[in-house]
Amino acid sequence: MFLKSAIFPQPKSSKFMSIKKAISIILFLLVIASVRAQLINGNFEKYPVFDSCEQVSDAALKECFNQTLISKIKADFVIPQDIIDSSYSGDMVVLFEVTREGEFKIINVTAVSEALREALMRVFEKLPKIKPATYNGRPTYMQFSMPIPVPEGFQSESSNEEDNVSYGATPVEDLESEYDAIKTFPFKNREYDSQLYVPFSHQTYSRFDQEMNAVGTNAHTSSKPFLYTEVNNYYDFKQKRETLYKDKSSWFGRKLWNEHMVTLQGDDYWFTLDPAADLQLGFETADNEDQSFTYNNTRAVIFQGGLGSKLNFYTVFYESQGSFAGYYNRLARSIAPDGGNPAIVPGRGIAAEAADGNFDYPVAEAYLSYSPSKYFNFQFGHGKNFIGDGYRSLLLSDNASPYPFFKMSTKFWKFKYTNTWMSLRDVRSDVTENGSFRTKFMANHYLSFNATKRLNLGFFENVIWTNDNDRGFDLNYLNPIIFYRAIEFSTGSRGGNALIGLSAKYKFSDRFNAYAQVIIDEFSTGAVFSSNKSFQNKQGVQLGVKYYDAFNIENLQLQLEYNQVRPYVYSNNEIVLNYGHNNQSMAHLWGANFREFIAIARYQNDRWYGTAKAIYGKRGFELGAIDDVYYGGSIYGNDENIPSEFGIEIGQGNTANTLIGNIELGYIVNPSTNFKLYTNVLYRNHTIDQFDPVNFEESTVWVNFGIRTDIFNWYYDY
Repeated sequence: MFLKSAIFPQPKSSKFMSIKKAISIILFLLVIASVRAQLINGNFEKYPVFDSCEQVSDAALKECFNQTLISKIKADFVIPQDIIDSSYSGDMVVLFEVTREGEFKIINVTAVSEALREALMRVFEKLPKIKPATYNGRPTYMQFSMPIPVPEGFQSESSNEEDNVSYGATPVEDLESEYDAIKTFPFKNREYDSQLYVPFSHQTYSRFDQEMNAVGTNAHTSSKPFLYTEVNNYYDFKQKRETLYKDKSSWFGRKLWNEHMVTLQGDDYWFTLDPAADLQLGFETADNEDQSFTYNNTRAVIFQGGLGSKLNFYTVFYESQGSFAGYYNRLARSIAPDGGNPAIVPGRGIAAEAADGNFDYPVAEAYLSYSPSKYFNFQFGHGKNFIGDGYRSLLLSDNASPYPFFKMSTKFWKFKYTNTWMSLRDVRSDVTENGSFRTKFMANHYLSFNATKRLNLGFFENVIWTNDNDRGFDLNYLNPIIFYRAIEFSTGSRGGNALIGLSAKYKFSDRFNAYAQVIIDEFSTGAVFSSNKSFQNKQGVQLGVKYYDAFNIENLQLQLEYNQVRPYVYSNNEIVLNYGHNNQSMAHLWGANFREFIAIARYQNDRWYGTAKAIYGKRGFELGAIDDVYYGGSIYGNDENIPSEFGIEIGQGNTANTLIGNIELGYIVNPSTNFKLYTNVLYRNHTIDQFDPVNFEESTVWVNFGIRTDIFNWYYDY
């Protein structure tokens, strides 16, 4: 006996039927026009065909389809033990479709428990591909509604008993409207296996850094941010986050402590919408600005989702006002753009003057991510990228403001090849024309190779060019496998500025690894290997180590890092071709002409975390008004004004020593959005040989209390 589905439409009234007869011709035409969305029972239609039903007559196909489907469901469906224990008896109803390709696709399952739904979905995932239904000889889809009695007719997890109960799939012949056919389902977080980025925050990435760097993994950890699908192979986001969830039953409790604020999920799409914030209130001890406190007031909205399994999107808009410690405010004003805006907030964007004289700086970031196959991923967006395993990067950092980019990642065998094309801006008054900033373009290759289960090697190449002679985006650099250095020469002496670099990482064990980077701005073997310290020796080096579960303390991570960049690296005699964007370096935030030591300790326990950081560096600044000589600290200098061709040393010019200590303690309020409550204390001692109105000698303690949605790195260690 076949059971009728409760989801079928109710019979129409007699009045409606009389109207229907009166306009039967119109309805007939409408039915013909919508044949792709409605099923018509008649001689033109043929049921889907299992392999075992191929020899039966057309008249018997319906019965054969039902019996074959029933037998496969009976064979594979296992009633969850909790349903047996509760002595539940009733029906569940599945609405499914056999697609034009002959695949079974569940549209909705109505059941008393999630366990029953998942058990039935597992059965349908095992169903074979069959011949699709046909209409007028052409393949078409067919939708079915099928009531399934529980527990009759199935085996339990602890029993092999089976009853002979008849049930079957009945075609859905009359969906009342296309609108009513759209179904939404309970939200199940698909973020974990999506093509979205894991928002790049050093604190967030430290949670799965050890798993990604285990000996024998084929992960490529330098090109950041990572996709969730990349990380989820080594770190179970679902399990890790759900262990942090609080037992909350109310809507407000779940949204505050565990879940995204607004969620929507359909058969092949999902969306989340969340408010975000970065609200800080603090003070500093240095008495160099007329301000009683520091603050940041950022409100934001994050919208993300997926359409199908291959396309995802993400967008966030920030509206911010703030005033920071004196040294940071002076830096922001010193890199102000042409046109009257008073500052560029480092790492964020151009700031307007707020009513109270502080900074007002809106920021927007967004991207599309598409993976047509397991080998390729394409992203088009407005944001940042990072290359390296360290806290800093000498190749490509997330220090500067967001920028438009297109990125193509190719992963196969032991290789990951990343190509990124970017549109950057030079906002100096020297190059502004008719109120518009100067546009320049940048393209880079980064090839990561896991040479052994312990050793990774990386090869980096980058070129920057401008729109001279209406050149626009030079098609020479669209080729993802070309040698940029050769193209730079072929397009003229001022056609572009190329840099090359190397990286390496060695895993001594699952708990200890070492990493390195080398950046070469102008490769001259004579200058590099000579002892005369030529200004053409333009290179930088990074060395670092990481120690996981340090001293057998679980979740304690230690990191030591050394960075050194010689004078004039990242600069160019055509200043617009330097390695900068919005008056900020695209690599290390100190520019060039420095050496730096960094020590970092990170610890986490449940929702609590702590970070301690110490930085000491020697830097060489320009002398500014004292003379016009370019000593190589700023990347916005001209190589023609150097003090000498030889004897160039790190720290030359206005030598400064900087010591920064930073401690942050926090509590993760919501692990799904990474919303946290924290306090941060920063100590900065800066000494310099000669007075500089931006970098003058001072010692300060900057204390902050705040709440933050931690989805990007914000560096205060200038």
